[in-house]
Amino acid sequence: MEQPSIKEQSQARGLIEWRKTLDQQLDELLAGGEKIRDVVHARAQAIDDMLRLLWEQHELPHHNLALLAVGGYGRSEMLPYSDVDILILSRHDIEPELGEKISGFVSSLWDTGFKPGISVRSLTECLEAAQDITVATTLVESRLVAGDEQLAKKPRQIVSTAWTDKTFFQEKMLEQQRRYAQHNNTESNLEPDVKNAPGGLRDLNQIGWIAKRHFRVVRVYDLVHLGFISEFELRELEDAEDFLWQVRYQLHRIAGRDENRLLFDYQRDVAARLGYVQQEDDAPNHAVEQFMKTYYRVAMKVSTLNEMLLAYFFESVIEPRLTDEEKPHRSSINERFDMIGGKIAVTHHRVFSQTPSALLELFYIMASQPEITGIRAKTLRLLMLAAKTIDDNFRANPVHRAMFMAILRAPHNLYETLHAMKRYGVLGKYIPAFGQIIGLMQYDLFHIYTVDAHTLLLIRNLRRFGKPEFAKDYPVVSSVFQRLDRKEIVYLAAIFHDIAKGRGGDHSELGAEDAIEFCRNHGLTEREGKIVAWLTRNHLVMSITSQKKDISDPDIVKDFADHMGDMVHLDYLYSLTVADINATNPKLWNSWRASLMRQLYTQARDIIRSGLDRPVDHQLIIDDTKFEAMQTLSNQYAYEDIEKIWCEMGDDYFLKERADEVVWHTQAMIEHGDNPDPLVLIREHRKLAKDTAEIFVYTRDLPNLFAASVAVLDQMDLNVQDARIITAAKAFSLDTYIVLDRFGTLLSDTDRQGEVIYALTNALSRPEEFPTLLERRIPRQLRHFAVQTEVSIHLNTALQQNIVEIMTLDQPGLLAKIGGLFMMQGLDIHSARIATLGERAEDSFYVTKRDGIPMTPDESKAFAHKLQLALDEASQVVSVVQ
Repeated sequence: MEQPSIKEQSQARGLIEWRKTLDQQLDELLAGGEKIRDVVHARAQAIDDMLRLLWEQHELPHHNLALLAVGGYGRSEMLPYSDVDILILSRHDIEPELGEKISGFVSSLWDTGFKPGISVRSLTECLEAAQDITVATTLVESRLVAGDEQLAKKPRQIVSTAWTDKTFFQEKMLEQQRRYAQHNNTESNLEPDVKNAPGGLRDLNQIGWIAKRHFRVVRVYDLVHLGFISEFELRELEDAEDFLWQVRYQLHRIAGRDENRLLFDYQRDVAARLGYVQQEDDAPNHAVEQFMKTYYRVAMKVSTLNEMLLAYFFESVIEPRLTDEEKPHRSSINERFDMIGGKIAVTHHRVFSQTPSALLELFYIMASQPEITGIRAKTLRLLMLAAKTIDDNFRANPVHRAMFMAILRAPHNLYETLHAMKRYGVLGKYIPAFGQIIGLMQYDLFHIYTVDAHTLLLIRNLRRFGKPEFAKDYPVVSSVFQRLDRKEIVYLAAIFHDIAKGRGGDHSELGAEDAIEFCRNHGLTEREGKIVAWLTRNHLVMSITSQKKDISDPDIVKDFADHMGDMVHLDYLYSLTVADINATNPKLWNSWRASLMRQLYTQARDIIRSGLDRPVDHQLIIDDTKFEAMQTLSNQYAYEDIEKIWCEMGDDYFLKERADEVVWHTQAMIEHGDNPDPLVLIREHRKLAKDTAEIFVYTRDLPNLFAASVAVLDQMDLNVQDARIITAAKAFSLDTYIVLDRFGTLLSDTDRQGEVIYALTNALSRPEEFPTLLERRIPRQLRHFAVQTEVSIHLNTALQQNIVEIMTLDQPGLLAKIGGLFMMQGLDIHSARIATLGERAEDSFYVTKRDGIPMTPDESKAFAHKLQLALDEASQVVSVVQ
């Protein structure tokens, strides 16, 4: 590959112009199809030439010095904004005159526009510095650029003196563990670091560092001849490295700096530059999702090879040198497997070829014996090769099918076992549809895991429901899960619930078809298979009902119970839904959502147990609520005072409100009397939702009360989860807001409560003066999502109210903006259900016109159009301003 002459460029336009020319030519070569590996090395070679020129210009070749490239530059791996790390090594302390020449050399290097990392050390200083593992690592990869060739051999000798094979290996593994922990120990972060995260370039470097330290080789290729790595494994590592270099190269170019984080800001551009093109008939975000799927698969391959090769190094190099007391104990499991130091190992290298079922038997043993903590490296190498042979004949074998079901029914470590099956290539081959979702991400902030990772986390959550130590966090669902007769049914539903994502069409329906076929092939009864398919088809029903519908409405709960049909389906779906939400995005799960889920479950359970054929007795519910509330209130107030308040409320109030809410409201209204000033009260929400607060507002009814209230709550960093607005007959409004503190703290501090009460009281005393919305900076991640606003309006005939459902981009002050739009349209809000799912806000409002009459179909259609235009415009303004 031709490069611009450093001498010519330095004489004609200077080193900065030479660097610009170099960057341009290398960019053009890469765009023209040149291999990334050649481009990366060519940049390093060009920098070598530049440094040699500067070295000569400052008369440094005449001294006993070695100019060494270290770090990534030592490996000849230079991206556009990589640091130029060099070591100037001398045999003795630097004399002042020589020090001045070195300073001149260093200054000229800064002038080139490169970012140098420079160390100047004597041999003695180098030995001292090498006690630090980071310095020792850079020395392992030192490469002579100019100067004393004999001196250039010293750094590796110094590392051998400072570190033994064992101590170097142990320290590098601890370093890797700490690095993994900083990235949540997963390859599938939404915005991964392509250099430092698990499966990134550092994992490839780690293999080289440890192997080069022991085998004294310069190139990773030399490890093939030493038997440390196979030709096939080397090709896989190099292909992965090429891809990660491509990604990092484009990140540098787009960001204009040494950027290694694959942020949402860059993902679309990187995908486009690597050839992932969005076609007109593609699903939204198809191109970027396919690019990220490739990234996650490459990252998983890298981290798996890293794990296997480093374990192999330990077993073949470190372990033989241990004392007899230190060496792991070996015991027999059966004729095919042994256990060595807590890890499973084959008894001979032909186990998988002679007994194909051993491929699954290994994992069954892991799931049955909790003392097994992993797989020995040599066994893992054989396993990964054998997994590639799984085909239709293997899958059709009754022994293999029985073994797979035995794994699901095994008593221990199911999540860990399935995770290992996925990681080592077995699960995706045994269930090909699952193989298609490995690495599949959804380009949003709601699903923070890849589909395969989410699926296995769901199973982990289900298993936790069966463990006593998690019962305090999930008391109701734990008891429900533990009484399920056939837990493998819900495990299979977990495997198949999202298995059809990415295919197009309804993934729930397509997944249900896959599930029923799998169940028939694996010995489940027809009824059991239908339950698995039903759960797959309906896995979103309970979540949608609890979070987006008004479950204080008995008719909605009755419809849900009818859909369940019996307690078996309800119990399975409840367990699956709670585990699913927690595995989608842990930040979504809070005690408020938990309370909604429990409320829906217990109410549906009561309906099923009392008989689905019984109609909802609205009057009985009203009477029961009044009776329970009256028992408490009659100890404090006269019956006449209570009835005076209640007669103004209407039956719908007692149909939807709990008795304890009625007590709280009635007490407040009696004590407030005819005072025209607003009354604002705050209490921690009922015991089922301990991290939420309930704000009760009792004031004169005015058109913009809702909009003003939510604007104040937004100013106070409170997110509204639920709202109910009730207008009493004497033109007073009773508004209840369930709120969560935006910063995750409890609203129990009396000073903080006082601030909220003061702000609301002040605003509601003058509701015509709409509170100024705070100009908040939209979170960085939200700026990269285009959410199409959708508005639908339909009539609830029982309530005679319009239900306005809105999906739009989440943004600061959104709820207050919506309230203002309702106010301008002359609509009263009776209740609201608020749901923020990643970058999407999905809110529902029950409204009527001011006279209590719902909108006509034509009015609904016109308002839906107006509302959609206004919200789309607001989203665009936010995007432009921010």
